[in-house]
Amino acid sequence: MRKALLTVLAVLGAFLVTSGNAQAAETLLSQNRPALASSTENAGTPAAAAVDGNNGTRWASTFADNQWLRIDLGSTQSFNRVQLRWEAAYAKGFRIETSNTGNEWISAYSTTTSAGGDQNLAVSGSGRYVRVLVTERATQWGASLWEFQVYGGTGGPIVRVAEFLADCAYTHRLPDDPIVFPNMPGASHMHSFFGATVTNANTTVDDLANSPTSCNPAVDRSSYWVPTFYSNNQPVEPTGTTFYYLGEGVRDDVIARTQPLPYGLRIVAGNAKATGPSDNTISRWSCLHAGDAGAGHDFITCPAGSMLESYLDFPQCWNGRDLDSADHKSHMAYPVNGDCPATHPVPVPKLRQVLRYPVNGSTAGFRLASGGGFTMHGDFFNAWPVDEMARRVNDCIRPIIKCGADGRP
Repeated sequence: MRKALLTVLAVLGAFLVTSGNAQAAETLLSQNRPALASSTENAGTPAAAAVDGNNGTRWASTFADNQWLRIDLGSTQSFNRVQLRWEAAYAKGFRIETSNTGNEWISAYSTTTSAGGDQNLAVSGSGRYVRVLVTERATQWGASLWEFQVYGGTGGPIVRVAEFLADCAYTHRLPDDPIVFPNMPGASHMHSFFGATVTNANTTVDDLANSPTSCNPAVDRSSYWVPTFYSNNQPVEPTGTTFYYLGEGVRDDVIARTQPLPYGLRIVAGNAKATGPSDNTISRWSCLHAGDAGAGHDFITCPAGSMLESYLDFPQCWNGRDLDSADHKSHMAYPVNGDCPATHPVPVPKLRQVLRYPVNGSTAGFRLASGGGFTMHGDFFNAWPVDEMARRVNDCIRPIIKCGADGRP
């Protein structure tokens, strides 16, 4: 069965082409261009990290206002859009400025009420150099950017983000894990499940394909699960549950050859056995609409009126053979320097799991069924219909277009 499914996917991949009429008529001018900053927090947060196309690396300044990050476009260029992807330590006030010499600067955009996050700004300007000048930090930390991107061209109504998504509400809890402990009911710590409603220790991909689902879109019959979150020993389920499928963290030419996630693929991301925040964990916690609270691998204290958020990125490079592996991770890999490694040459959409828990305040009573906040992990069992997954990869990921739950721009 596996061989047949992979053959179908290979045929689909051979015939799918980028939709030319959907491609945004603009150019990313800033990718891997020389970058300079007024300061850096440490050697691990250089200016170049904000222009490398990798959302896992970042520039961070020292803990002061009026810090800047400058990109050299190589020659005088006209631009019409700037994208800023702020880390939790964002700027409340900043300006986008241009210069032909790198000395005298002209303001093209200014704000004092930024809320951080992923900001897509319609900014028109011209110059060899473009910089973001942080006039007021939102936190006690420095300013920090995952990415600073400058676009030129005619633009248009299409947002240049490779994305489609599924909103899948919580369905049930069980001490089961059909990936790690298949056919062993009760062998796992408690899990909270999303998507397919039938998931238990004995679940197969055929069970998922025929299951009711909590997902929007309803064509997504996949199953997603995480260790149950507890506050003072009472289970708390997330009220916001979005699973993003992204083409990011790799070069544009790699995005253009992204293949659909194979039907029946199983992946575990995160480190359920982590013993501390620095123990090889990639999950992170933050606060909804409260970037000044910071972010980290363990639970953080969120202010009243906010919610605790969990983010987890799954690997996006597949070995092209296996739907699972002994450790449920080795058949997948994370990209290196904007491309998939030779051992895992097939780029697939990156799954980003975003969960929002209706809790805030002291973290003293918080825990996961697997342990501390740093043990957050996620399991994914893919049951998207082959044609629906292929259409979204072709129409949203490859041409770098932001699509909704229906898989359309």
